[in-house]
Amino acid sequence: MLKTVKTYLPGLMACIAITIATSFLSQNYGGPQLLYALLIGLSLHVIYDREVIKPGVDFCAKNMLRLGVAFLGIRITFSDIAAIGLSTGLMLVIAVTATVCLGFILAKLLNLSTDSGLIAGGSVGICGASAALAIASVLPKTKDNERFTLLVVVGVTILSSLAMVIYPFLLQAMDISPLFAGIFLGATIHDVAQVVAAGMIFGPEAGDVATVVKLFRVALLLPVVLFISVFLGAQTSSKKLGWASLRLIPNFLLGFMALSVVASMQILPLPTIESISDLSRWMLVIAIAASGVKTSFKELGKLGWKPVLMLLVETIFIASIGFAFIRVV
Repeated sequence: MLKTVKTYLPGLMACIAITIATSFLSQNYGGPQLLYALLIGLSLHVIYDREVIKPGVDFCAKNMLRLGVAFLGIRITFSDIAAIGLSTGLMLVIAVTATVCLGFILAKLLNLSTDSGLIAGGSVGICGASAALAIASVLPKTKDNERFTLLVVVGVTILSSLAMVIYPFLLQAMDISPLFAGIFLGATIHDVAQVVAAGMIFGPEAGDVATVVKLFRVALLLPVVLFISVFLGAQTSSKKLGWASLRLIPNFLLGFMALSVVASMQILPLPTIESISDLSRWMLVIAIAASGVKTSFKELGKLGWKPVLMLLVETIFIASIGFAFIRVV
């Protein structure tokens, strides 16, 4: 236990230091704390190459993020979810399905493997790197698939980070309401952390809506992975899917749902809810700082033009669906 703490401590302390610095900047000079965390993290990418730092940064970017999102559920009740509406849910199902299908088509047009198209389409359509890894886990274990998955993880993280910075300011310039801004951000940005950050940059109301919408997309991971497993040549037998397939549901999604139930029941005192919400915010800022430290824009050049084109087209495609929805509804 002590050895594990020592392994994670240097990287964890580095991310906490960034978070404290961003808190000072935000409180004294204004501006979104999460954006400061990302920018400072990106500027400190060089420390990620140090072996003593890397484990703690990876822990913050993954585990701290999931805990932060799970605790965020205490702020969102069933009435908040119902406010999104059936039409939004239908739009998300269509957007995810269409984006995965687009990945399949683009792979054919670019002479890439079907597996590559599914990994890229699922990554953009559902939940970024997590979806890429989940889909790859039920596809044939080949060196090409493993390499492409790693490339997609890097590419989709960079694109998601760019969207996190660009989308909120574009929406504000267009005078989009917080509700529709949250729907757009949750429906179009790839990774959960960047969705939450983008929503919070726009405002608290947009942040809550974006989180709920995004988690609905994350919930679609299970049926998509099961479909790929059964119908598209996965190694896993359909007889083995059963209850074992439930492991594909992210634990933080279950935690988010559980705390949403607690919030909806109104059984906790307000100070406790506020404390959990504050803890969630700090965890998310730490996770964003870690994501920034991990990300290198130089890695984008290593992807090659075909995967980059796929991810860009899919990103624009799902953004177009989201924008059309908020304009029509």
